[in-house]
Amino acid sequence: MNALLELNNVEVVYNHAVLVLKGLSLRVPEGEIVALLGTNGAGKSTTMKAISGLLPLEDGEVTDGDIRYQGASIRGRLPHEIARLGLVQVLEGRRIFEDLTVEENLAVARYARRGRPGAGLEPEAVYAYFPRLQERRRQTAGYLSGGEQQMLAIGRALVAGPRLLLLDEPSLGLAPLLVDEIFEILVRINREEGVTMLLVEQNAAMALQIASFGYIMEGGRVVLEGPRDVLVRDRDVQEFYLGVRGGHGAVNYREVKHYKRRKRWLS
Repeated sequence: MNALLELNNVEVVYNHAVLVLKGLSLRVPEGEIVALLGTNGAGKSTTMKAISGLLPLEDGEVTDGDIRYQGASIRGRLPHEIARLGLVQVLEGRRIFEDLTVEENLAVARYARRGRPGAGLEPEAVYAYFPRLQERRRQTAGYLSGGEQQMLAIGRALVAGPRLLLLDEPSLGLAPLLVDEIFEILVRINREEGVTMLLVEQNAAMALQIASFGYIMEGGRVVLEGPRDVLVRDRDVQEFYLGVRGGHGAVNYREVKHYKRRKRWLS
């Protein structure tokens, strides 16, 4: 399939000293949902910020490699320029405008699609995916529940007119039933609106339910990649990310020593 987004041997350095991404390469085919998995500190969020142009806000810089969107390099472009190309990020922690109402949050998102007629969903279409937002459309966003705020963050991104949606930990801090609901809606958006998605998640089981392809990161590198069906059958993925160990019950991958996981990936 044609790649909508490609990262080729990307290196990222923070504060001119700390190498975080170490030759990262990945591709996101148009129309697909691709999962980027890994534990805390693997470099997932840094990857997203490198794509969306937000690294300079944290003293980060892409020092090598290239990032190509729709075949053209976007390395070094400003965040608002990248957003207007149709590459929109839903940041970890929601980052909504807490002092504005739900409908005002959605109205602000129209700014990102200026000059792109027909791009993006109108608020009424967003409410069709997230009926709770319609019920609370005049409520101040800071008073919404965590799940409702995540819905608003995704809805605001849809209004901005994404061709590629970057989702950074959409399940973070949410109850399992809400996670199920939001992921089901993401699948609908992908199918009905044709929005391509790159999904960063620690909840590997949920991410691999909806993604067609996955990458697993450790220490700033991709250590394993493949179609979803291949990854879910991989013994290491089962043990370290899906909580299954040799048919003997569940294991919390956070309890596994990092060096052991690294040694096996790289052997």
